[in-house]
Amino acid sequence: MAQISLAVAASHAPGLIGMFDVAPEQSQRVVSSAYGELARQIREADLDVIIMIANDHMANNRIREYPDFVVGLAPEHRGPAEFFKDWLGCGEYAVPGRPDVGTEILNGLSRRGVRVTASRENLNFDDNVSVPVVKTQIESSGVALVPILQNVTVPPFPDQDRCYEIGRHLAEVIREDLPDDLRVGLFATGGMSHEPGGVRDFWIDEDFDRWFLGLLSNGDHDKVLREISVDRLEEAGSGGTGELLSWILVMGAIGERRCDVLGYTAWDQWRCGIGTVSWDMTPDPVGAKGGDR
Repeated sequence: MAQISLAVAASHAPGLIGMFDVAPEQSQRVVSSAYGELARQIREADLDVIIMIANDHMANNRIREYPDFVVGLAPEHRGPAEFFKDWLGCGEYAVPGRPDVGTEILNGLSRRGVRVTASRENLNFDDNVSVPVVKTQIESSGVALVPILQNVTVPPFPDQDRCYEIGRHLAEVIREDLPDDLRVGLFATGGMSHEPGGVRDFWIDEDFDRWFLGLLSNGDHDKVLREISVDRLEEAGSGGTGELLSWILVMGAIGERRCDVLGYTAWDQWRCGIGTVSWDMTPDPVGAKGGDR
């Protein structure tokens, strides 16, 4: 059966590329160290494919026909989208896809009652996929990508409990439906606290971000699901902080495992708290409850 060999999460603020050089030196150091560590882990994990759970910023679906998830089935994923190139400030990239893996995920999640659709055309990627791909050098790693764009913007969308459950379903699909010996990485991108275009556009809730990272580090998923509600995410930044639901989906897929916080920083011009984490995917570590929790 296929194996989840890597599980990580990181923020995807567009300024991490276009405004990186003008950020405070301390913030630059934190981001360079944290994303550099993610890049190292991706290289050393010997992955066949990365399943990237990102957030759709209303760039790929009509508001009245908004699925909970869209799986990218293109043979090659290219970005950034034309409308986002100037704002993002990075060059073009192209990463090989795995339409076969994406199709199994689409079918497997659908059979398990998840509201999911797919596209064989190249999806419109803004910072959601572009920032993690560029900052962790996935393009040069040789690892294929299956992007899954998650709706956390147009209600109703899955709350924290449902996202955790969908993560468990994703783990089942990986174990039961994907090719034997396939090495899979899970990469959640989104958040942390921010309120894009809102009255608190340049405000970052550092207390919330550090509290959230502490919850993940402690590894108590029951407490995470009790306390990280959609309402609580909205309090920490309306219309933005809910992107952390992608992190909770990955947590559901891997079960309770030790989580290392690789770094956190907040600079108001990035308009988003920047945090990165990595979970210990050592087979059956002591205390792990697994994806069938």
